Amino acid sequence: MRRYGKHTDEDDIRSRPNRKGNRPRTHIRPKHEDAAEGLVLTVDRGRLTCLVEDRVVMAMKARELGRKAAVVGDRVALVGDLSGKKDTLARIVRIEERTSVLRRTADDDDPYERVVVANADQLAVVTALADPEPRPRLIDRCLVAAFDGGLTPLLVLTKSDLAPPDELLCLYGALDIPYVVTSREELENGAAADLVREHLDGKITAFVGHSGVGKTTLVNTLVPEDRRRVTGHVNAVTGRGRHTTTSALALPLSSAEGGWVVDTPGVRSFGLAHIDPSRVINAFPDLVPGTEGCPRACSHDEPDCALDAWVAEGHADPARLYSLRRLLSTRERKEGD
Repeated sequence: MRRYGKHTDEDDIRSRPNRKGNRPRTHIRPKHEDAAEGLVLTVDRGRLTCLVEDRVVMAMKARELGRKAAVVGDRVALVGDLSGKKDTLARIVRIEERTSVLRRTADDDDPYERVVVANADQLAVVTALADPEPRPRLIDRCLVAAFDGGLTPLLVLTKSDLAPPDELLCLYGALDIPYVVTSREELENGAAADLVREHLDGKITAFVGHSGVGKTTLVNTLVPEDRRRVTGHVNAVTGRGRHTTTSALALPLSSAEGGWVVDTPGVRSFGLAHIDPSRVINAFPDLVPGTEGCPRACSHDEPDCALDAWVAEGHADPARLYSLRRLLSTRERKEGD
């Protein structure tokens, strides 16, 4: 039934008053073209510590971002109070496109994916050669996550005075992964940091490793106290005046080329439920042409896989195919195997 006649005007239309007295909701969001650029240094219970120019700014995620969360390493756009003064809070209104993502799940049955670090150039996997014993399956899993996320892996082997590195290096020789071997003495006197720093200058490097391998000791040596003052707010996150690796933390390197190291909490497991095995092959460019004859949805570890014939014809090193299949099958093996 028609409520109004043919010749209605504004006075004929009844408007419902806004009882709350606030502005009506709109789907049009501000573009925040004047927002400042920042780098997320750490995240703690909904509060994000960001570096804006030379200031450390505390911020929170704007509601308009919805479920999209910022993580350490994200480049973000901020508005609000950017002074960095005590008890001030800015808002993160935009998360820029990521160049790489290091992700993991709690275990291989957990569908919930956790982004550990964004925009890192490489992943330094720190492993002790003894005390505690090396865990090759955990290394394999970290490598798979690095290859899948677009990070270049780096092996850092510690405590070489307790056990030789040859056997472990032989296991990864076909992957052509750069590595650094250090002893406990070098770790303690700072010489290890000098060896590792050659691979870090000008890059953002995430460090992973389980407890006791010397990861945090190495990071502390790489980033001395005078550089940590740049992120003074971060060091007080725990309330104890210094960072104890309970969440990822980005710290600036003291070198002419610059760079950042991201210290991450010690890992007990590295789930790969989020990994699509078909993407791991991209880390083996010498094997990719051989997959053209593979059946659809080939796992590259089955009787009909064309890679067997490709390698047998001499197009690639058999050790490379073995390494690929070992990494692909790591989801079916426990990390302690």
